[in-house]
Amino acid sequence: MFEIFFTATVIILLTLLLVLEVARPVYLMLSALLVLTLGGILDVRDAFAGFSNLGMLTIAVLYIIATTLQSSGLFTRFIHSLLGRKNKRFMYLRFLLPVSVISAFINNTPLVATLIPQLKRWARKNDFPVSKLLIPLSYAAILGGMCTLIGTSTNLVIHGMLIDYGEKGFGFFEIGTIGLPVALIFILYLSFIGSRFLPEHKDMLTALSHTTREFVAEVKVEKSCPLIGKTIEEANLRHLKGLYLFQIARGREELAPLPPDEVLQLDDRLFFTGLPETIFDILKTPGFLLVKDPEFDLANLDSDKHRTFEAVISNGSPLVGCTVRDSGFRTKYQAVILAIHRNGQRINSKVGDIEFQANDTLFLLAKKGYEGKWYHSSDFALVSESVKEYSKPRAKGNLALVLIALMVISVVTGLISSMLLAASITAGLLLLLRIISYHDARNAVDLDVLLIIVAALGIGKAIDQSGLASLIASSVIKALHSLGTLGLIAGIFFLTSFYTELITNNAAAAILFPVVFSTAHKMGLPLQPLMIVLAIAASTSFATPIGYQTNLMVYSAGGYRFSDFLKSGLIINVMVGVVTSLLVYWIYF
Repeated sequence: MFEIFFTATVIILLTLLLVLEVARPVYLMLSALLVLTLGGILDVRDAFAGFSNLGMLTIAVLYIIATTLQSSGLFTRFIHSLLGRKNKRFMYLRFLLPVSVISAFINNTPLVATLIPQLKRWARKNDFPVSKLLIPLSYAAILGGMCTLIGTSTNLVIHGMLIDYGEKGFGFFEIGTIGLPVALIFILYLSFIGSRFLPEHKDMLTALSHTTREFVAEVKVEKSCPLIGKTIEEANLRHLKGLYLFQIARGREELAPLPPDEVLQLDDRLFFTGLPETIFDILKTPGFLLVKDPEFDLANLDSDKHRTFEAVISNGSPLVGCTVRDSGFRTKYQAVILAIHRNGQRINSKVGDIEFQANDTLFLLAKKGYEGKWYHSSDFALVSESVKEYSKPRAKGNLALVLIALMVISVVTGLISSMLLAASITAGLLLLLRIISYHDARNAVDLDVLLIIVAALGIGKAIDQSGLASLIASSVIKALHSLGTLGLIAGIFFLTSFYTELITNNAAAAILFPVVFSTAHKMGLPLQPLMIVLAIAASTSFATPIGYQTNLMVYSAGGYRFSDFLKSGLIINVMVGVVTSLLVYWIYF
């Protein structure tokens, strides 16, 4: 009895501390796991068995793979076309519906891992809170995964346990009998109602844009630019996050301030002011020319060869008093000036006409290791690396897209049975072909998410081994006998969903399976419909970030609080439970 009481106390305290956000979730989760281990509920082997969990290892590898798609122009254009413009009425539906369809045929974990960096990029460019995109992304992936046997690992776990118990497993679309209408209903809900309850957190760039240095950059509109003929508003250059288009030079004419209906023309020179991160991003826009130099082609930049740096001009530098155009900077210093910052001032001159002053900060693009070469030069007071961003030539990014598509096809067709094996082979090829370096691959992995998954798996095992799971399950199912078949269905759903939020989806499915199996046989009810309820309920994790892997992945990426999931997801949990229970009762009973 001590084990049950001790485990229940730890879980209640953990939940309370997560909601109150007294510390980072990873610290709280690992602390709870250590307390349960020190309390004798778990031995060390069981506590840290999550480090060998296939799901956790798969996510680690998928982070590496997802990073390589940042340089795929094809994939980026596809995602941006789905989202369209932020003020379009059907933006969420246009985006979430394809996500849910794709996640029905591709395991939803790699899909979310792949889309997170693309959504963050789109949000930054469109001055849209990424916190309003990533929770819906996770929810849509979860809903889509409910529709087929392979949509989520939870369905496969229950399918395998049915076969182990000597029963018929699920058909490929059998779960979709209930999952498909549930997914459609709640995709519509998220698109038109639920999106209103999403948090609107400012990201770091928005906060910094009001407090940090402003750099000035200049680009020329080339013939290949797709924005020619569009107004500033239509080209999405009006409300850029952390970036401001303050002037256009057209021939000898200088246009400022700029009305939103000003049309971009060939050979226009655009002047931006903003943060290094946002300036670097806008300079890579197709058709924007910074400098005619194949070595410094921003559209095909290789971050293994070139990096960005910030260099502060010293008082005794020979650059002081020279203009950018006359300084011969590119030849002398083997670097390209991307932007210039002058403390406390906005520079309104053309970049080529700017006269260097002491303490000006130059935002540079140069070969890797540039800071070491010029760090001790008297020309600069300081040289340091600036924006650290993965980038590859677009051909390599598109090759990564092809390799990832082949990975998915190999798993879906059964050519490779394990997603971890397929992902590992793909990651190995990406490293071998130098589409991603070891250094970038290592940095791509979100260690916090992996540690939370490990801790969650250990905590789930403690709930099971202590007897707490069995006590709650048997007590609730026994109490629901008197409520009839519909009450029993609803009880199975909400109990499973509760466990999912607490101990993750697969653990909840494994713990509740024998309870549901014995209940069906004792009450003389058909087994398959109750197992469909179990499968959908085990995937119904909308109210906490720790119940489902995709929620964990967007948790830190979107800058969310624990309470954000409660506010936006609790009502969906309840509504999915009601709809699922009624559909199962109506169709099968």
